[in-house]
Amino acid sequence: MTKVVARRQARQWRILLAALVLFPVVFNYLSPYLILDASSRGIINGSLLVFGLLTLSSLVIGRAWCGWLCPAGALGEVWARAKRRPARGGRWNATKWAIWVPWLGLIAFFAIAADGYHAVDPLYNTEHGVSVSSLPSLVILCGVLLLISVFSLTAGRRGFCHYACWMAPFLILGRKAQRAAPWPALHLEARREACTRCGACTKACPMSLDVRDMVAKGLMENAECALCLTCAETPAPLA
Repeated sequence: MTKVVARRQARQWRILLAALVLFPVVFNYLSPYLILDASSRGIINGSLLVFGLLTLSSLVIGRAWCGWLCPAGALGEVWARAKRRPARGGRWNATKWAIWVPWLGLIAFFAIAADGYHAVDPLYNTEHGVSVSSLPSLVILCGVLLLISVFSLTAGRRGFCHYACWMAPFLILGRKAQRAAPWPALHLEARREACTRCGACTKACPMSLDVRDMVAKGLMENAECALCLTCAETPAPLA
């Protein structure tokens, strides 16, 4: 591994840790519950704005948010260092859609019941811009951290990202839309001629993807790919 790659990976890890440390500050801006509560009052709140911006960003950078800035992903990576068991993935990835679709339906229902959105309040239920500022909000945050931790320790590496994340579907849909569009976007490319089929990239992938098979097919595209670049920067083992 070159010094440049080592520095980049260390920088990425520091960014993820910073996102995790700031989770108590930004928690409400990523909250699925506050969207429902605000929508029932006809208010566009901070988390609805953030999810909208993340969806737009995925048209260019895919799920890079998951690999570089997501607090939940950061916590998943912390636990992965204690237990590196890969997530099963596959058809089980559909569980997050079973959560996301009804939740999206509830948002629409509450907004319609409130006669549509008629106000914008990015700081809705967020005093002084800080999300966790009271004991009840701290208890909720601890509950979410516990949920992420349970998935990470029982369902494999980044289990929460695979099976329960309410943000991932927005980014996946944005990425699929980008693939059908003409504009350039962040992506990985395979160099099959350089592949030794050692499997180091697959073993290192934080999202438990079969990267070696993707390279063999010449198609570096998967809905669960977080564009973290780990696979591209993992050296092959010495012969």
